[in-house]
Amino acid sequence: MYRWKNKEYKCPVEITIDILGGKWRSLIVWHLSKNVLRFSEVQKIVPGISKKVLSEHLKELEKNKLIDRKVYPEIPPRVEYKITSKGKGITEILDLMEKWGRNILETEGVKIG
Repeated sequence: MYRWKNKEYKCPVEITIDILGGKWRSLIVWHLSKNVLRFSEVQKIVPGISKKVLSEHLKELEKNKLIDRKVYPEIPPRVEYKITSKGKGITEILDLMEKWGRNILETEGVKIG
């Protein structure tokens, strides 16, 4: 058994799934590993996510120190998100997932743009 953030886990993989769980978090982290992005840019490249859910996921990823949020003192305010060094560690796994997904598409004859 492992205890982390007041939860018990039987396997370290459960922790990873808990952090990146759901449909969107891994996509958000993967895109932020490629570029520093503003909220609206993340929303455009993560298909179908609502503003509310995106906001919740960004807060959770920031809380887990996978991403950083920087607010610029401008009018209107500008907020940018970027991957942290801790978050970069998970991108190796996400890159492998991306390659695996590409391989699936190629073996099925799907043209990749």
